Amino acid sequence: MVASEDINTAQFPTLDTLQATVPDDLDTLAAARTWFAPFAKALEAADVYAVADQLLPDAFWRDLLALTWDFRTFYASKVRTFLSDRLLGPKISNVMLDEKNVELQRPYPDIAYIHLPFAFRTQIGICSGIARLVPTASGTWKAHTVFTNLEDLVGHPEQIGRLREQAQNHGKWLEKRKREIECEGEDEQPQVVVIGAGQSGLEVAARLKYLGIKALIIEKEARVGHLWRTRYEALCLHDTVWYDHMPYLPFPSTWPVFAPAPKVAAWLEHYAFDLELNVWTSTKLLSAAQDPQTHKWTLEFERGDGSRRTLVVGYIIGAVGIGGGKLVMPKIPGMDEFKGEILHTGTFTTARAYAGKKVVVVGACTSAHDVSKDFYDHGVDVTMVQRSSTYIMSVKNGVSSVLGGNTDSNVADRINASFPLFSNKELVRRGIRAIAEADKDILDGLHEVGFRTNLGIEGTGFGLLAWSRAGGYYFDTGACTLIAQGKIKLKSGSQIARFVPGGLEFEDGSTLAADVVIFATGYGNTNDTYRDIFGDAIADRLNPIWGLDGEGEIRGAWRGLGLPRLYCMMGNFALCRFHSKHIALQIKAMEEGLWDGSRYSRTEE
Repeated sequence: MVASEDINTAQFPTLDTLQATVPDDLDTLAAARTWFAPFAKALEAADVYAVADQLLPDAFWRDLLALTWDFRTFYASKVRTFLSDRLLGPKISNVMLDEKNVELQRPYPDIAYIHLPFAFRTQIGICSGIARLVPTASGTWKAHTVFTNLEDLVGHPEQIGRLREQAQNHGKWLEKRKREIECEGEDEQPQVVVIGAGQSGLEVAARLKYLGIKALIIEKEARVGHLWRTRYEALCLHDTVWYDHMPYLPFPSTWPVFAPAPKVAAWLEHYAFDLELNVWTSTKLLSAAQDPQTHKWTLEFERGDGSRRTLVVGYIIGAVGIGGGKLVMPKIPGMDEFKGEILHTGTFTTARAYAGKKVVVVGACTSAHDVSKDFYDHGVDVTMVQRSSTYIMSVKNGVSSVLGGNTDSNVADRINASFPLFSNKELVRRGIRAIAEADKDILDGLHEVGFRTNLGIEGTGFGLLAWSRAGGYYFDTGACTLIAQGKIKLKSGSQIARFVPGGLEFEDGSTLAADVVIFATGYGNTNDTYRDIFGDAIADRLNPIWGLDGEGEIRGAWRGLGLPRLYCMMGNFALCRFHSKHIALQIKAMEEGLWDGSRYSRTEE
């Protein structure tokens, strides 16, 4: 098999392309041991050629901090370059095979690989790894993907389990908590300020706390979890509850599979209280300046009572969410002439207030479907305006298969991360086609009324849409059937030309009467939010946030943001659970003098 050097055209190897077979009597563990012994020996000896000899020519190696202090994916010949540059420095040792979790996996008749977890140490880190071995024409097994991940720092374990803090009496606890929360006294000054008390801010603050790093969360709203409490009433998580567990405090086994937003908001307050996180609510960041020599940040805040506080801290973590809550509201001619109400789903709360009205929802992704269904459920005349095609996947047939079953979230996180994004597009495409076939009745019903669907970018479903656009899809919980039945009306095939006093006029000359027009048009660019928070001088130096770089890694989030000691924490619950630890480990390593902040980063090509 000839190795391709273009990561975008990489294919997951089939048995045909490998010109290989899997023996019926394969001893999977013996095959894993045979491959692993020389691989482990070569890693510990920093023998680049011997390590590379255990890989396919077009192998992938994804590293999260363990060997690069960055998020990197290397492909084909770049794997060897990476190994040459990075193997010697970390002093890899104690490379151990996790024999009990070695497994032959056959997702399709023509695809087979041995899932091989392992562990190792560097002079700084305790690390994990996962390799996927495929058979070759010679009968030997070689790795198609290798994943390495920093789990902990040597000598600095999380303060959990047997290392947890000892209990104190009630009076001492109250006194201690007051000092911590108000940052009173030299010992209580935070080392890190986290901006935002949603799930991303809370989770990274918790990770820091249990690594012994003092963190203060500032939240401009009056309560933790504000966004979940103020969004539209019909909002529920569309990810399964077992996919969304938070660090240290998983959701109760009694929770619904898809949690409603008010329940999530209450849980976030509970999480902050029970994990004793330090939060200043009703607090605004007035200014931020970084010392160019020490890289320390001087921050000025206005508290809810009007008082001002100045703190000097080592690190800032922005946890403001994708788009930072900045609503995208299109500017359409005639909006000032419209005699009805115009709003965005970000400010919409409930359909109950619109009885007897004609409502138009502009958009055809998650919030548009949720809001439209809410209107139908409350007996309101509602029409959805679809401007471009949408990827549709049902919760029944799609979500469980894509997000996995009710498995340990720590295991699932590492398995998910171990697939470099561009390594398994064909596997993903096959799964998406199977879901579409299972959803055929739903999709056919939509097509019959003119609703346009797609299979995602390059046929990968919601995955690349999420990584590239953070939108463009809907996990169906019932709205699609209502559209197919005409209960939620649909206008598709022509763009809005202008508002008229009584509604909307389209480019095809048709009109749509409306008393209320609600734009489900998403949120803005996260970099713009950082510009609003920090000003132009800082924002101009930041890397782009979100979207994919040339290696298939998310830009900006969870790693270097372009300015020392400024991090971006964002993502859904699962991403925040996993990557909050990565940010905390980077800060802990710097605080302990284990790492100087330099990274083996990608050079733009």
